[in-house]
Amino acid sequence: MVVPVAFFALFFAWPVASIVERGLRVDGVWQFGRFGETLSRPEILDVLWFTLWQALASTGLTLLIALPGAYVFARFDFRGKGLLRAVVTVPFVMPTVMVGTAFLALVGRGGLLDELWGVRLDTTVWAILIAHVFFNYAVVVRTVGGLWAQLDPRQEEAARVLGASRWKAWRTVTLPALAPSVAAAALMVFLFTASSFAVVQILGGSTYSTLETEIYRQTVVRFDLTTAAVLTMVQFVAVGVVLAVHARTVRRRETALRMVAPEEAVRRPRGIGQWALFAGVLLSVALLIVLPLGVLVERSFATSHGYGLDYYRALQTPDPSGTFLVPLLDTIGNSLRYAVVATVIALVIGGLAAAALTRRAGRLVRGFDALLMLPLGVSAVTVGFGFLITLDEPPFDLRASWILVPLAQALVGVPFVVRTMLPVLRAVDERLREAAAVLGASPWRAWREVDLPLVRRALLIAAGFAFAVSLGEFGATVFIARPDSPTLPVAVARLLGRPGELNYGQAMALSTILMVVCAVSLLLLERLRTDRTSGEF
Repeated sequence: MVVPVAFFALFFAWPVASIVERGLRVDGVWQFGRFGETLSRPEILDVLWFTLWQALASTGLTLLIALPGAYVFARFDFRGKGLLRAVVTVPFVMPTVMVGTAFLALVGRGGLLDELWGVRLDTTVWAILIAHVFFNYAVVVRTVGGLWAQLDPRQEEAARVLGASRWKAWRTVTLPALAPSVAAAALMVFLFTASSFAVVQILGGSTYSTLETEIYRQTVVRFDLTTAAVLTMVQFVAVGVVLAVHARTVRRRETALRMVAPEEAVRRPRGIGQWALFAGVLLSVALLIVLPLGVLVERSFATSHGYGLDYYRALQTPDPSGTFLVPLLDTIGNSLRYAVVATVIALVIGGLAAAALTRRAGRLVRGFDALLMLPLGVSAVTVGFGFLITLDEPPFDLRASWILVPLAQALVGVPFVVRTMLPVLRAVDERLREAAAVLGASPWRAWREVDLPLVRRALLIAAGFAFAVSLGEFGATVFIARPDSPTLPVAVARLLGRPGELNYGQAMALSTILMVVCAVSLLLLERLRTDRTSGEF
């Protein structure tokens, strides 16, 4: 636990605490009275209420739509499965500003639905909810599906033989086994949607506002650090309560599971019901994920004089305005380098944390578990500003160092590593480790021979998630990325903030490249995972 605790203390707790201190401590005196004053304002209460209920609605809708997809990916074998898995993961790595832009082009004024049927959903809560499902679909599919694919289907089949219906067998055998993984996925979706920023700002306009958008407005627009600090503390406490409830609920349901190699559990769909489920999942993926991505690709080629590669060619030339010190095409290499380093950091920190949480119990460890999830629910704006004001003097003068960006990205990647690996690690039967110890294996060898083969698949899934979120991280990176080495999301956001057809087209082109890079990376990961998981469970 020492290394993860030190990492979070230095790169999360310290920056956030510094921002809160600057906002609530004036002339050496703490302004605690501002809590009551701020939280009694009607507009702030409206923000708090909307943040809560839209996050709950988004989480429920995401689980409802994505759990059938998790089952299909876990249990069915079909042609193009790896490609489709990569496709559903692409939205998650997109900058949230591009998610909002994609749905604005789909459901907003002059969008596809407006042109075809005169239907507009922008400035409505439905556009926000659907965009959140689009963004978080892969969280449920990969987190729940990763464990589901390794559950022994013979346990459910035994219940069927004993007279249980298909629904009762799933409800009494499979669902309890999946409960920790489903709860972990729901927690991540809730935290992401509760702290939603760009999606709400673009699709909600001035009608809707979450805590994240309000913190940004108070910090950047109004320069009211006191109100921003109060809202940050409210967000911090709310996330802590959610994590405490989650930890208590999941701990009661954890149990050792019988696990098999994924190849042993998959088969072709059989019967009308399974084929109907498979077709329904394909249709939902096509409408919810492929269609918005297709709109982005189409806009990247659509110029004023027809379709062409003009926007892509413009990425190779220097920026005439001087906003970007390097050609925009260089942002691809920057993003990939940062993402690889951030993934390594997240795997090391998250792997150590998951191992510690598996082998020890107690209030201290439960508090440590909650600490690991806080970066998903605390404002990225706060973290980004905190990096700027804390890591700028010895012995941690990192403002001029490239490592600052991967460190910020790893903060968001670690929770995914922990939540992906923890259900599988806790499902390993402790008797296997004890048997290895009796046979003379050291703790390291027992982990290498017993745990690693069982969790290798989860480890690779965790690596994919960490790499994905690093590619698309925007909230903190926008404040700390150096002008001579911007990332793809930062470049896209800056292009969208500038008027003109060329800037918009270049933003669409960069977003398309980001999607392709992500899809290729995830396909390589799928191939690596398939090659190395056979015969090892």
